Amino acid sequence: QVLLVESGGGLVQAGGSLRLSCAASGRAFSIYGMGWFRQAPGKEREFVASISWSGSNTGYADSVKGRFTISRDNAKNTVYLQMNSLKPEDTAVYYCAQDSAPYGGSRRSPSDFGSWGQGTQVTVSS
Repeated sequence: QVLLVESGGGLVQAGGSLRLSCAASGRAFSIYGMGWFRQAPGKEREFVASISWSGSNTGYADSVKGRFTISRDNAKNTVYLQMNSLKPEDTAVYYCAQDSAPYGGSRRSPSDFGSWGQGTQVTVSS
């Protein structure tokens, strides 16, 4: 089992930046791919970004490509999501998730991820 705890959310004006962190404990972090997803009120949970277990492969939703960057620090058991040029439509609860299988790539489907954090709210004002 793994415990994932997100932090770094908050209220920011459009055009601003935030960095989300997700600290993992309880299972070998370095051999699992990680992902960030988000869910806005009344909408389905959607993929934002993912990173392979080694950090060598990343993937992004088209809506955030060029603005968001996912990274990981295996020494700190932490995955990050740097969010720049934020827009009101980025407002959502952001969740980090851990791949169900070790040594995976940068996957995108929520069904590929077996462990989830509690989420952190990001609100972007116009």
